[in-house]
Amino acid sequence: MENIHEKFTALDWAAFNDEMNEKGYAIIPKLITERQCDELVKNYDNPSGYRKTVVMERYRFGLGEYKYFNYPLPDLIQGIRENLYPKLAPIANLWMKVLNINSRFPTDFHELQALCHTNNQLKPTVLILKYGKGGYNTLHQDLYGDIFFPMQTVLFLDNPDEDYTGGEFVLTQQTPRAQSKAIVLKPKKGDALVFTTNFRPVKGSKGYYRVNMKHGVSELHSGKRHTLGIIFHDALS
Repeated sequence: MENIHEKFTALDWAAFNDEMNEKGYAIIPKLITERQCDELVKNYDNPSGYRKTVVMERYRFGLGEYKYFNYPLPDLIQGIRENLYPKLAPIANLWMKVLNINSRFPTDFHELQALCHTNNQLKPTVLILKYGKGGYNTLHQDLYGDIFFPMQTVLFLDNPDEDYTGGEFVLTQQTPRAQSKAIVLKPKKGDALVFTTNFRPVKGSKGYYRVNMKHGVSELHSGKRHTLGIIFHDALS
């Protein structure tokens, strides 16, 4: 956890904030090491760390599989949650303010978690995903309940174009009364992508307006792809 704290301390948060406000997403390069990535992938088949397995094809979510972690979370994941959330909460609150949404988020992660628990959202939402050839993830949003934080993170655990081909991370921006915009990203192994969970503000000629965003994964052409999703709010089930 100390190593994660040091990496967050050294980050240029002003530049990060600009990226989030301008695009709705930002990449933190090499947040975790290759060894940490490999350890997370290795533990995928260890059933003791997970509370639930979802076969995506069964629910028409795509083609692949993911597992929700149990509490307590591994130290690495808990450290990222606790250290990253306080940096994101001010951005989230600014978004709520400019969009005139009567909602504010606590600055401390544990206060957000307590808010979830008072609303009976008790289940951890951190998950690890696995795709093989032909795998994909349909466009979606990770909300899980009435209490949801508007930003989340994905850690990339394999090298694109080496461990797998295809499988790009896709964001779509649904601007009101206009065609949707697609954003295709290929973060590297160990990178963290922070992005909006459901919407972001965009400044227009008459002030700020809301654009909805979804995310998914394009079809894999070969190999295997693993990612770790860190969602800050808890789930009902």
